Amino acid sequence: MRASLLLDACEKAGIRFFTGVPDSLLKGLCNELYDRFGTESDTHVVAHNEGGAIALCAGHYLSCGKPALCYMQNSGLGNAVNPLASLMDPKVYGIPCLLVIGWRGEPGVKDEPQHVKQGIITLSQLEILDIPYLILSEDTTDESFLENFASLVFALSQCRTAAIVVRKGALTTDRKPSYSNAFRMSRESAAEIILSKTEARDVIVSTTGKLSRELFELREKRGEDHSRDFLTVGSMGHAGMIALRIAVEHPERTVWCLDGDGAALMHLGSLPVIGKRAPGHFLHVIINNGAHETVGGMPVCSGCLDLPALAKASGYHAVYSADNETDLASVLEQAKASSAGGPVMVEVRCSCSSRADLGRPTTTPIQNRDALMAFLQT
Repeated sequence: MRASLLLDACEKAGIRFFTGVPDSLLKGLCNELYDRFGTESDTHVVAHNEGGAIALCAGHYLSCGKPALCYMQNSGLGNAVNPLASLMDPKVYGIPCLLVIGWRGEPGVKDEPQHVKQGIITLSQLEILDIPYLILSEDTTDESFLENFASLVFALSQCRTAAIVVRKGALTTDRKPSYSNAFRMSRESAAEIILSKTEARDVIVSTTGKLSRELFELREKRGEDHSRDFLTVGSMGHAGMIALRIAVEHPERTVWCLDGDGAALMHLGSLPVIGKRAPGHFLHVIINNGAHETVGGMPVCSGCLDLPALAKASGYHAVYSADNETDLASVLEQAKASSAGGPVMVEVRCSCSSRADLGRPTTTPIQNRDALMAFLQT
């Protein structure tokens, strides 16, 4: 079904504010929103996380009495449960909102391991929250959608949240906005330089998305095993906390956290916790391409996040930034040298791009866990 039909139906129902966190299954919707409204208008806001997006929807309703649309991957439903249950629910404030949820890990549909459990429980989560929903499939006709959408509009009029669950391939658009920035260094090239600066006993914790996939392939290219790396295939935004605890419990090792700007933004509260604990030999490298590139490329916070300033204010011992291969190699040497005094952040400004033939890890999460745990005992 065309994403434009969904947006047109929303606007007809009085829904004229849109927010959320991008998802690959919702790329048609995200592209349509970006093309219509951009990401810097008061009509469409790319939020830091799904719970924050729900809060924006609440503020919108309180301001004008109209519901908003909040889009997210089903993994983000967990981030949204608290405000959905403690703020939006009819037993509390009764603030209506339309959720559009990408159904990753749908039972019977091949997907990555981090989506399996989420896919199984998506519909039951909505049922537990008493949120009525309809499922959008590739074979959903315009007529059937509009007929079923009317029941969701009625739920919204009763001050209830309602949801559209989107199966793979269900939403399409012909709009192809250009997501890019001015930087030329690729994330994979940066990861290769970072890897070359690590030592044999170093540990790497990498964030969810393509960065972990690139790290896995770089290890393969170098003929190395994967025991030194923890690939945080899910739990977007939590790689820093995982890396922090490893660093505290293994002060004899250097711990690298390879993060993304979108992931870091999702849970910025990690930064002052890391700064307060002040582990030595902790290098927090954030790939900043200003975009949710793994799920389609929609801009993150309009690329305005000053990560080094945030890290410095949070108590990091030193901060650095680089936007090309030569500077990155030099900066990493400086960062390693200064990390003895406390956590260091290195911001790496990269292009919004990746290889079309980028593979996926061939080991399971359990194998990854066991290999790292064994390595940490050596």
